[in-house]
Amino acid sequence: MLTELRISRFALIDSLALEFSPGFQVFTGETGAGKSLLVDALMLLLGGRASGEHVRHGAKEAVLEAVFTVERPALLSKLKEWDLLPDDTRDLFLRRIVSGEGRSRMYVNGTPVPLHQMAELGAGLVDIHGQHDQQSLLSPKEQMRVLDEFGGLRPLRDEYAACYRKWQDLARDLEDVTRRATERQEREDMLRFQCEELTNAHLKPGEDEALIREHHTLQNGGRLMEIANQAYDLLYRNQGAVLAQLADVKKLARELESIDARTRQWGEWADGGIAQVEELALAIRHYTEGFDHDPSRLAQLDERLAQLQGLKKKYRATLPELIERHAGMQTELDELTTLDERLERLRRDVERAHEDARTLARKLSQARRAVAGKLEKRIAAELPHLKLEQAVFGVEVTEGPAPGDLGPHGMDQIRFVLCANAGERAQPLARVASGGELSRLMLAMKTVLAGVDQVPVLVFDEVDTGIGGHVAAAVGQRLTALGRTHQVLCITHLPQIAAQARHHYLVEKDRVNKRTVITVRQLPDGDREEEIARMLAGATVTQTVKKAAGEMLNPAT
Repeated sequence: MLTELRISRFALIDSLALEFSPGFQVFTGETGAGKSLLVDALMLLLGGRASGEHVRHGAKEAVLEAVFTVERPALLSKLKEWDLLPDDTRDLFLRRIVSGEGRSRMYVNGTPVPLHQMAELGAGLVDIHGQHDQQSLLSPKEQMRVLDEFGGLRPLRDEYAACYRKWQDLARDLEDVTRRATERQEREDMLRFQCEELTNAHLKPGEDEALIREHHTLQNGGRLMEIANQAYDLLYRNQGAVLAQLADVKKLARELESIDARTRQWGEWADGGIAQVEELALAIRHYTEGFDHDPSRLAQLDERLAQLQGLKKKYRATLPELIERHAGMQTELDELTTLDERLERLRRDVERAHEDARTLARKLSQARRAVAGKLEKRIAAELPHLKLEQAVFGVEVTEGPAPGDLGPHGMDQIRFVLCANAGERAQPLARVASGGELSRLMLAMKTVLAGVDQVPVLVFDEVDTGIGGHVAAAVGQRLTALGRTHQVLCITHLPQIAAQARHHYLVEKDRVNKRTVITVRQLPDGDREEEIARMLAGATVTQTVKKAAGEMLNPAT
C-alpha cells in the first residue's frame, strides 16, 4: 500500500506531501488543475523516462519520494534477494532525483538502484491505467497478454519464447551454412590459394622489424668499420693509446702509495680502468672481426623486405594481422572440408528445435483455450455490475493465418469480441464497443486481473470516458468493491464516482508570488459536499444542488 507521496519542484508542483489510507480514494478538480501530474510523478518515480522538462522552471532538480508498506510474499522475497529491505521492516522508501539536464538518481531504502530495477519493482507495486489505455484493449497483442496474465500462462509462454528463439537462431545458422555450402568451391579455391601463399612466406612475428634493423646495419657497414677501427686505435694500437697511458698512471699511483698511504685506492682505480678499457678494446676487435659485410646478404634482405611489404599491401594488413589472418584461413578451410557434416547436423538440430517449439505451442494453445472460457465467465460476472447486463463478452482463440505457423507468442490469434445488445452478432471490440463500453470493459479486466496478479495499488486516471448517470454510479460501486482488496486511487470528473470514495482529495491551481502552483488537500466531509456540488452544477451551485450532493454522499459515508 502507498502510505506517503512527496513531490518537490516537479512541473507546476512546488512542494507537496500527501498521506494515503487503504481503500478507494479519488482526486477531483477543475479541468486543467493538474490532476494527471500526480500520476505522471508516480510513474516517473517508479521507473518512467525522465526529462529535464519535469523540473520546475528555475529549480535545479525535482525530488520525488514515496513510502510503501509491502505485504506480498513474492515482492518481499524479491526485495530481500536484492538486499533492499531490512529484516525488521516492511516499509519501502523510494526516492528519485531528476536534474534540469534530465539525469536522474534512484534510491530504494537509501540504496542506489538502476532504472531497470526500479521499473521492475514499480510494476510489482502499482498498476497505472491511463486515460487512453482502453484503446490498447483493441490490440490483439494486448488481448493475448490479458488472457495469458489471467491464466497464469507467463511461465509457459516464456518457455515457448525461449524455445522459439532457439529454433530461429538455429534456422539462421542453417541458412548461413547452406549459403556457404553453395559458395564453397569458389571460396575454398580462394582460401586455399591465399593460405598457401602465406604458408610459403613463412611469416614470423617481429620479422619485418628485425630485418629492417639488420638492413640498416649492413647498409652502413663501411662507416661502422671505420668508426670501430678508429676507436680501437685510440684505445690500443696508436702511440699514446689510452691503455698505455693508463699503465703509466698506474705506475705513478703505486709510487704515490709508497710515500702516502692515503693514496692506496688510486692504484686500485687505475687497475679497474685498465681492465675496463681492455674489455672494451677486445669487444671492438671481436665486432670488427665478426662483421659480415656481404653484399649478397644485403640483396637477400632487400628481397625479403619487398616480399613482406608486398603481402602487407595486398592484404592491407600489418605482419601480426597477416599471421592472425593466416590462422583464420586455415581454420575456415578446415570448417569447409567438414561443411557437409555440419550442414546435416544443423538440419537435424533445426528440425528437433522446431518440433520442440511446436509441441510447446500446442500446449500453450490448449491452455489458452481452457483459460478463455474462464475469462469469459469472470468478465460476464462483472458486466452486470457495470450496467452492461445485455452485453455478451467472448474470447476467440484461433490458429494464425496459416494453420500451424509459429510466431514469437505461439500459434494462436486472440480476439476479444462483444455483443453489446441482445440479438446482435458478437464482433471484435474495435467494431462495436463505444468509448463508454471500452472504459467499463477495461475496468472489468482490471478487476479480474487484480485478483490474479495481486498488485496492491491500482491507479485509474480519468477512465470514466463516455459514461455518466447510473452507469457512472455503477462504475463507482465497482471501484468501491475493488477498494476492499486493493488500494485504489482514481482521478475522475464524475460526481457519481467521487461520492463513493472513502477519501477525497481536491487538486487546485493557484497563483503564488506571480507563479502558478498546484496544491492538493484532503477534503473533510463538509468540503466534500461543496466539491460534489461543484462537479454536479459547474459554476453556479444552488442549495438544491448542495442537497443533491449531500444525498449522494450520505450512502457512501
